[in-house]
Amino acid sequence: MKLHWSPRSPFVRKVMIFAHETGLLDRLECVRTVVAMTAANVDLLTENPLGKIPTLVLDDGTPLYDSGVICEYLDSLHAAAKLFPPQGSARWTALRWQALGDGFLDLLILWRYERERAQPLQSLMDALGAKYQATMRSLEQEASSLSSTPFGIGHIAIGCSLSYLDFRFSHLDWRKVNPQIAAWHARFAQRPSARLTEPVDD
Repeated sequence: MKLHWSPRSPFVRKVMIFAHETGLLDRLECVRTVVAMTAANVDLLTENPLGKIPTLVLDDGTPLYDSGVICEYLDSLHAAAKLFPPQGSARWTALRWQALGDGFLDLLILWRYERERAQPLQSLMDALGAKYQATMRSLEQEASSLSSTPFGIGHIAIGCSLSYLDFRFSHLDWRKVNPQIAAWHARFAQRPSARLTEPVDD
């Protein structure tokens, strides 16, 4: 399977962590693919009309996107404990956590793009800042449940979002006022799958 990949993308990292955790890394052929908000990758558009990574292309040529869909597909390829709970409240909690982590990443990517513009739109910056604060409060409240729940897709999504916060927003120093989720993330960051996929600005 071909994975359109970048060492800087937090959504690609989510898939890579998932592949490590499920023992499927050797099934992936990682193809370096450059995407940007302001310029379309014309070659990628033939496989993903949204022009986003990660995009997984199956051996029969079928493309899959986005990261959540790719991860759920990978979860169908192994016989070990599933990282997507199959049913019940555990599944809905995991999917909610995945939505929280992915949505937080969307927020942070937009926030970074806007702050680097010559004239950022202040109302948008203020709204993104308020949403950041609300998300961090929510994550602080979720830390105990994350710690007591078997590792899965929700943990990966949230872990990747907090790692991206370190990667692109280190000046926020979020750990000082969020000690519970900071402690959880420190444990997440020590997992072999996380250590092997740390983002690189290359």
